[in-house]
Amino acid sequence: MTKNRNRIVLWLLVAMLILPVVGCGGGKGKEHSDTDTNAENISNKVILGDEQFDAYVPLLEGKRVALFSNHTGIVGDVTYGNDEVSYVNDSPDLIHFGLDVNGNEISYGEHILDALIRHGVNVTAIFSPEHGFRGTEDAGANINDSVDEKTGIPILSLYANNTHSPSAEDMGKFDALVVDMQDVGLRYYTYYISMYYLIDACAAAKKEVIILDRPNPNGFYVDGPILKDAYKSGVGQLPIPVVYGMTWGELAQMINGEGWLNAGKNACNLTVIPCQNYTHQTKTSLIRNPSPNIKDMRAVYLYASTCFFENTAVSVGRGTEFPFEAYGSPYLKGVEGFTFSFTPVSMRGATEPPFMNETCYGVDLRNVPLSEIWENQINLDYLIGAYHAISETTPDVSFWGTPDSQGYYWVDKLIGTDDVRRRIELGQSSSEIKNSWQEEIEAFKLQRRPYLLYKVH
Repeated sequence: MTKNRNRIVLWLLVAMLILPVVGCGGGKGKEHSDTDTNAENISNKVILGDEQFDAYVPLLEGKRVALFSNHTGIVGDVTYGNDEVSYVNDSPDLIHFGLDVNGNEISYGEHILDALIRHGVNVTAIFSPEHGFRGTEDAGANINDSVDEKTGIPILSLYANNTHSPSAEDMGKFDALVVDMQDVGLRYYTYYISMYYLIDACAAAKKEVIILDRPNPNGFYVDGPILKDAYKSGVGQLPIPVVYGMTWGELAQMINGEGWLNAGKNACNLTVIPCQNYTHQTKTSLIRNPSPNIKDMRAVYLYASTCFFENTAVSVGRGTEFPFEAYGSPYLKGVEGFTFSFTPVSMRGATEPPFMNETCYGVDLRNVPLSEIWENQINLDYLIGAYHAISETTPDVSFWGTPDSQGYYWVDKLIGTDDVRRRIELGQSSSEIKNSWQEEIEAFKLQRRPYLLYKVH
């Protein structure tokens, strides 16, 4: 990493918690000052990059700034409610995002857009990812450009007309890009792909990029095969594992340093504002649903295992209050071991879920202790069990769905190779399949080491 192009700002000053003015360009909150803090908890509190105004606001002086963010860009992840908002333990009763432990709605702190404006930053554009700036649209939905009602700043959708990359006209609207968005750390979760496209465009156009880093809730392990080039798609673009164990700041440095940008190695003028008091073993609770169908922390952790059911003969619970925390299918009715039932319905964020209004029979994972989910990491037993059950009882049903024109099934694109699907079809066990990718996992851990900003135990 060159001295002038990759600047990692390590600030040791205590950053103060920010109370709300508005969020996402709308909503009322409390007035505040930058000096509000909780001195008792400051020593162990994770301080996000976006809280460290003194580290990055001076870098934006006199520049036209574009913001890449969505509803998750709450400065310091501040919330207000009657009680605790979320917690990470082995309780089966994890609350949904947006509620306190008593089931009451909470309010949120200041959004990064409002914070930048309050600090005098000239924000000239907002880039939004899949699900839109407010995180409410269906997966993969086409989202048109719009204007933020409160600020009048144009919102430039990276999911308009299936382009996913900024246009030359959009790139002419700013000098520096600020990134502040909560991700879940999985290769098929598309937010990082939008970040990658933006960084690539900024490198080509000689625009500065500043990443306000956030914890990765799945950053405590690495698992899954490396994406093979033939399986690049809208749900996978980089040669990294399914669970890659890096924050966006670290991943951006790797993108830059490994030469994955079209402009070449270290082509991006990149600055990362790291979190403080964070390691890769820190279990942090998110405060908002990062996308419509990730509704609590158990879903965040199970997503690495249950997302493989997407576009198969099995529903992963879209159209319910517990997507990714259960799975089932009409084809599993009466099959031993698949006694839990649910019926997907149309709802915001899942307007046409698979098997809508049909009863699905399957497995409820909401009582699985988090410690067990963490220990198992990617758990292929769910997928393997459902595959064999449907294949044996309803052999005329195509479990994997319909392949594309190249013969690839959606699960191949999610996993990044067809090897896992073929091994399941051959009857291999979960442990046998996971052993097949361990060597490349270890190689990846060595490859990522120069780009890590936080301790790995």
